[in-house]
Amino acid sequence: MGKKNNGNGLLTARQVARLLNVHVNTVRRWNDRGILKAYRIGPRGDRRFDKADVEGFLSGNGDGSGNDQHGSQSVPELVLVN
Repeated sequence: MGKKNNGNGLLTARQVARLLNVHVNTVRRWNDRGILKAYRIGPRGDRRFDKADVEGFLSGNGDGSGNDQHGSQSVPELVLVN
């Protein structure tokens, strides 16, 4: 716990949730529905999110448009800071 990423541009579900100001389960659900792309790593299948994919999700580009299958409102635009 409390580990920081080693600068590889991958974020944990918890980090993405904090950036988007949503619950971590919401991030997981968006991944399960294909709204936000994640990579599974390790034997437990932990999710890691590419920082560029999260930025694309925020800007509304690519697959992660911010709208779920039921037409909910998109996530407000946020700025990622290093």
